[in-house]
Amino acid sequence: MKNHSLQLFIVCLFFGFSAVYGQYTEVINSNKPGFSESPYSVGTGVYQFESSLFFRNMTVKPTFSRPQSLGFDMLFRTSFFLERLELNLQTSYQKDKIAFKNIFTSDYAVNGFGRFTVGAKYLVYQQEYDDKSKEIRSWKRKMAFDYKRLIPSVAIYAGLNTDMVNDIYKTGSMSPKFGLLLQNNLSSDFNIVTNVFYDKIGTDFSEISYIITGTFNFNDYWSGFVENQTVFLENQNNINIGAGLAYLYSKNLQINASGRLLMEGNTQGFYGGFGVSYRIDKHKDSYKEIDENGREINSPVSEYNKKQGSFFSRLFSVFKKKEGKNSTRKKRKRN
Repeated sequence: MKNHSLQLFIVCLFFGFSAVYGQYTEVINSNKPGFSESPYSVGTGVYQFESSLFFRNMTVKPTFSRPQSLGFDMLFRTSFFLERLELNLQTSYQKDKIAFKNIFTSDYAVNGFGRFTVGAKYLVYQQEYDDKSKEIRSWKRKMAFDYKRLIPSVAIYAGLNTDMVNDIYKTGSMSPKFGLLLQNNLSSDFNIVTNVFYDKIGTDFSEISYIITGTFNFNDYWSGFVENQTVFLENQNNINIGAGLAYLYSKNLQINASGRLLMEGNTQGFYGGFGVSYRIDKHKDSYKEIDENGREINSPVSEYNKKQGSFFSRLFSVFKKKEGKNSTRKKRKRN
C-alpha cells in the first residue's frame, strides 16, 4: 500500500511541476549555431526545425581518414504531452571524402546519413530569479548580483542512435545516448550552457564528451557565442573551439553562421556552417475559468473546452491555433 502511495505521489509531482513551469516563449529559442543543447523545451504545440549547411576540412592522416565532409544537418524539436518534456530528432545527410595515404594518396566519396538519433529531454529543475526591477528601497540591492544565478536549470536527456547511417558511421547496432544539460542565466543578456554526454554506449565506439557555450545578446536581434567541445575517445581526444552569430529575423525565424577550429589527435582543420531555424507556432496557453471568488468553475462548457485541448485534439488539429484566456507568458533568452 505504501509503495502504491509513493508511486502515486511521484506521478502527481511529475505532472504538477510540468504544469507550473511553461517553456513556451514569444520568440524562437534555437540551439543553433552552437552544438550544445539548452535544458528548456520549445513548449507544447511548437514544431521547430533547426537546420544548417556545413563544411568540414581536415588534414589527411596516414592510412584511412575522413578529411572532408559537406552536408546538411537538421534538429527537429516538439512537445505534445508536457511543457517540460521535449521530443527531438537529430540527423545529417552528407558527402564524405575518404582518403588513404601511404606512399601515394588516393580518395573516394560516399553519400549517406552521418547521424540519425531520436531522443527526449525533461527539465528536472528550473531556476527562478529575483525581479530586481521591483526593488525601489535600495539602489545597492537593485544592482546587486543574484547569487541564485550560479545555480543552473537542469535537464536530463535520453536518446537512441538508430544505426540507419552510412557504412562508415555504423557501430554495429543501435545504441543509447544519455546526457546532462545545464544552463546558467548569469544576466538577462548572458548565459552559459553546459552539456555532458555518454554516447554510443555498449559499442566499440563509445565516447564521453562535454560542451560549454557562452551566449551574449547584443540587442533584441543579434547574439553571439563562443564554445568549446571536447570528445574523449579510446585513443585520442577531439577538440573544437567555435564562435558565431545569430540574427532574429522574425519571432519564428532565426539565421545564423559559425566557424570552428578542429583538433583531432595529431590533425587540424576547420568547420564552417550557415543555418536557419524556423518554428511553426501552434501553442495554446493553458487557462482556468474562475468565479469572482477565485474558484475554478467546473461547468459542462469548461469540461468541454478541456476536452478540446486534449492531446488527441491537438494531434489532429496541428494547424489550428487557438488563443487562451487570462494567459501569461514567460520570456527567456537563449542562443
